[in-house]
Amino acid sequence: MILTRDPATGAELRHYPSHDDAAVSRALAATAAAARDWAVVGLDERLALLRAVGKLLTERRDEYAALITAEMGKPLTEALAEIDKCAWNCRVVADLAPGWLADREIESGASRSWISYEPLGVIFAVMPWNFPFWQVLRFACAALSAGNAALLKHSPDVTGCALAIEALFTDAGAPAGLFRSLVIEAERVPEVSARIVADPRIAAVTLTGSERAGAAIAQAAGAALKKTVLELGGSDPFVVLADADVHEAAAAAARSRFGNAGQSCVAAKRFIVVDAVADEFVAALLAETPQVGPLARADLRDGAVRQIEQSVAAGARLLTGGTAVDGPGFFLEPAVLDHVTPGMAVFTEETFGPVAAVIRARDDEHAIALANDTEFGLGCSVWGAPDHALAVGRRIRSGALFVNAPVASDPRLPFGGVGRSGYGRELSAEGVREFTNVRTVVIA
Repeated sequence: MILTRDPATGAELRHYPSHDDAAVSRALAATAAAARDWAVVGLDERLALLRAVGKLLTERRDEYAALITAEMGKPLTEALAEIDKCAWNCRVVADLAPGWLADREIESGASRSWISYEPLGVIFAVMPWNFPFWQVLRFACAALSAGNAALLKHSPDVTGCALAIEALFTDAGAPAGLFRSLVIEAERVPEVSARIVADPRIAAVTLTGSERAGAAIAQAAGAALKKTVLELGGSDPFVVLADADVHEAAAAAARSRFGNAGQSCVAAKRFIVVDAVADEFVAALLAETPQVGPLARADLRDGAVRQIEQSVAAGARLLTGGTAVDGPGFFLEPAVLDHVTPGMAVFTEETFGPVAAVIRARDDEHAIALANDTEFGLGCSVWGAPDHALAVGRRIRSGALFVNAPVASDPRLPFGGVGRSGYGRELSAEGVREFTNVRTVVIA
């Protein structure tokens, strides 16, 4: 049995019966059967399903947004924006997938040769709670458009969302078994997930989540010789150069860091600011620091408090916030720390909460060294005169580089990281093709 709670109050929301081993086996069988049939369905029909899903998302946006807010605490305006982004993704994939999945002719000297993108089978997805609809829809649109079936193991914290997404696909006309959600208690997740990955009916695995979860899934998939796509943590640098528009940068920094109460892998986390503008940036950031919603769970809030306290003990200066709010729910006052240095918890660890760490750099070279002083490599944002910022940004290791803009995902652009931020790509042509057999065909 799974219990969900309201992060704003701590109150119980609902109990859900979990799937036992027999139910998991039935779900596997259903998705495997659906995958065989879906693989031979024409692309137009597959994409019609995505358009129907997008239409229902728009029609039900209030209902789904309220469910997101109830289960993980996201403010309603942000939850509505999440649903709208899911609907947009459905439209983008439906519009562009014909080009992404079309055969590509290759000149090889043979009478004819080409590359085709063919379905793999059942894709097993392990998804987190922080964007409970978006994380799922961005994977599912790619997998289903490419001709695969999808089996989801969502976070127990958002079980209602997981079941609502399964019903969404069914209501949009998906064949039985094409998209299934498993309901598994947290303590059973490692064992059940490993067994699912090893099952011969699973063709590939995708995970968005922690390094620990990613390593476990990658190990299981490696043993079974199955492809994985991993989108893991981040400690994204947000670099402010001496020629930046400091107030514009600070406003963007606050939106990136404090949106979703800081619970985003791709949010800016380490604010590396050249000394010449550091005082001005800090003052502007403090003026922009907003009120935020609750964190999703008490342990997440307590973990952020621990990182703040350890960093202050190591010499960082806490300028605002940083304490748990008395009363019901899992709220944390948004924190800004200044004079953070390498080795402190908020520098070396991923901060998954409303915690901004300001690191002062002597010059460009020092800023680059600080930005690269991490095992993560998801996104990077650099602010300054465009050519200058681009030149600096190219020397910082990341899966995405944004100049004079905060890092954000876009269905038309690939999304993913390097290093301990994972591998593989989601979204765009690259994301859709991750879930295909890239097949070479030659006619002599």
